[in-house]
Amino acid sequence: MTENVVITLACGTNNPNRATRAVHLATVAHKEGKNVTLFLLDEAVYIAKEGLALNLRAATGDAADDLIAYLQAHNVPILVCTPCANARRVAEADLIEGARMAKASELIHLACDAAVISL
Repeated sequence: MTENVVITLACGTNNPNRATRAVHLATVAHKEGKNVTLFLLDEAVYIAKEGLALNLRAATGDAADDLIAYLQAHNVPILVCTPCANARRVAEADLIEGARMAKASELIHLACDAAVISL
């Protein structure tokens, strides 16, 4: 069994419950001692943009910005799909601390050696 977990997320502010849940799962996996990577695709790239996750909450009350702060404090990689971000005019300079652009090939390499959860 692998100790690596990749969580891919394709929705953002358009589905706050699902987006927050993905960040929550990344946090839980890290607290369980897993090597976690959060990979943001499509609309999810917006939650890596400075200030956009501030009011993002799940129906359970979980706040995405608090969970993202945990990931940042623990150096959990937050990868942002480069073409997805470019198409939405999100530049690397717009990203929150700890987030960086990444290409699909990096996701594939990570996924080949990890359990993958896709939301």
